Amino acid sequence: MAGGGFSKLPNGSVVVAITLTGPTDGAGPGAPIRVLVHAVNRARALTRLRNFGLRAVYLRGNAEPPTPDEITAVLHHPDGVLWRARPERAQELWHPIRALLRPAVTAVTAVTAVTAGSPGPAGASVPGMRALPARRPA
Repeated sequence: MAGGGFSKLPNGSVVVAITLTGPTDGAGPGAPIRVLVHAVNRARALTRLRNFGLRAVYLRGNAEPPTPDEITAVLHHPDGVLWRARPERAQELWHPIRALLRPAVTAVTAVTAVTAGSPGPAGASVPGMRALPARRPA
């Protein structure tokens, strides 16, 4: 069960901190991670996490509220959603949530993509998206 808590700020917004088990390919199989979210209220903070793909995230009680250092970290980050692999080690830096959810790219997959003829970063295409039509001179 995930432990967590929240802290209401003077301007009415909320910082939610939740300790979850990390992904199996991340910082170690089942290693705890601490996730911080800044939002207007608790429901929106949990909705932001669910929108990132963390579906089974619930906040029950206020057993582990965010520390003042955690609140400062999430308030100074432009996305307002951070994570850290080992909550008990304060030396580790906070990471944006995209770094947790991004699939790891290995040298084998990169070489396979290049040899398969997929376009590089300059001509990268998103599956399911159409290219925009060329602009016509006015």
